Amino acid sequence: MTISSRPSRPWGTLGAGAAAVAACAVCCAGPLLAVLGSIGVTSAIGALWMPVLAVLAVAAGLGVLVVRRRRRAAACRTVAARADLGMPTVGPPSDTDGSKAAR
Repeated sequence: MTISSRPSRPWGTLGAGAAAVAACAVCCAGPLLAVLGSIGVTSAIGALWMPVLAVLAVAAGLGVLVVRRRRRAAACRTVAARADLGMPTVGPPSDTDGSKAAR
């Protein structure tokens, strides 16, 4: 058996590596979970949002049709009738008492 002058520490290097991995996990876990969580939430919203957009598009189309139909029904229509427009007077205007003004 040989005795070396250096003490044996096999766990020193492994302990430092384990501590580094643990520190990295503690430091990066929050942002990584936040990114993964936001991806999950965005996927859930997208899965629900697309059908909602389709329903809103159909509702908007039906609303446009209803409004156009109501406007057509309430549109102003002319009735064929004689209109008395009056005849213009020729000559100088008359006074208020009915006599013609002198020239």
